[in-house]
Parts: sequence; structure tokens; C-alpha cells
Amino acid sequence: MIRTRYLTRRATAVAATGAAAIILAACVGSGDSSTGHDGHSGGSSPASTSTSSSQKRHNAADVAFAQGMIPHHRQAVEMADLAPGRVQSAEVKKLAADIKKAQDPEIRTLSGWLSAWGEQVPAAGTDHSMHGNSGMMPPEDMRKLKKASGAAFDTAFMQMMIGHHEGAVSMARTEQADGSYAPAKKMAGRIVSSQTTEIQQMNELLDNR
Repeated sequence: MIRTRYLTRRATAVAATGAAAIILAACVGSGDSSTGHDGHSGGSSPASTSTSSSQKRHNAADVAFAQGMIPHHRQAVEMADLAPGRVQSAEVKKLAADIKKAQDPEIRTLSGWLSAWGEQVPAAGTDHSMHGNSGMMPPEDMRKLKKASGAAFDTAFMQMMIGHHEGAVSMARTEQADGSYAPAKKMAGRIVSSQTTEIQQMNELLDNR
């Protein structure tokens, strides 16, 4: 009889322990299915989501950069287009071709951003001074460049393009400091790097004339 009571109590205790283990396992596994092994959500963290979102947003500085750089680039391309048939130096001819090759696609990219943002794309022939652009050539300087040829063209082209590039670099640095749209800030960085290099190249060519 005593042995029977002992076995009964032991069986009851084992059953209670097993039930407790099952309840505990259920509680541990009842969390969100997206939770990882370390207890953190398996999806993107709020911080990473916020950073990704901020890189896709634009602000007023991005709009000003795009609206200002489009006519600025257009004038540089216009100047570069004058080189064939007028230029004397092979270095200046290549420089003009490189400027056109780099800035034509950027004009299209900048225009695409403005259209996507619902902002006005500057029309061709827009008065450049309306955009507060620095380094822009006034119409009379452009007329003089069109009339020049040979060594005189090379010198005038480089002198004017140095000032033009300096204005673009200034605008790009403002975008780097104040903009929020990651692709625009990346383009601004390329402009600072490439045009600073071209300014140095043109200064060296002028010094050696």
C-alpha cells in the first residue's frame, strides 16, 4: 500500500513537471515570427529604414542645385561646341570634348530629377543670371569667343572656362553641404573633383603659353 501511494505521488510530480516545461516552451516561442535568434527583429531596423528614406528625399537645396546647374552646364557645352574649327591646341580640343562628354549626360539627369520632383526644368535659353549662377559668361564674352580662332581662341576659352568651372565648384560644394538627396550630393562630389582637376590643367597650359 505504501509503495503504491509513493508511485502515485511520483507519477503526479513527473506529469506536473512535464506540463510546466510545455507551458514554458510555448511562452518562449510565442513571440513575433519576424524575431531573430538574438531577440531582435529580422527585418530592417528603424534606424536603417530612416536612413534609406532620407537618402531618397530632396530639399530646397537639391532643387536649387539642379535648377542652377542645368543652365550652367548648358553654357559650358555651348563653349565646348565652339572648339572644333577654331581651336589650335590638341590639349584644348580634348579638354573641350571631355567637358561636353561629362556635362551633357548630367544635364539630362538633373532635368529628370526636377521632373520627378514636380519642379520646373529651366528652359533652353533661360537667363542664367536668374539662377544666381557664379562664373557664367555674359553674352558679350560669348560673342567674343565665337569670333576668336587659333591661339587667341585657346587662351580665351581656357580663361573663360576657368571662371566658369570655379562657379560650378562653388555651387557643387553648397549642394554637398546643404542638400539631402544622395544622388545629387554624389554628382556634386564628382563635379568638385573633375572640374578642380580641369582648372589646374588649364592654369598649367596657360602658364606654358
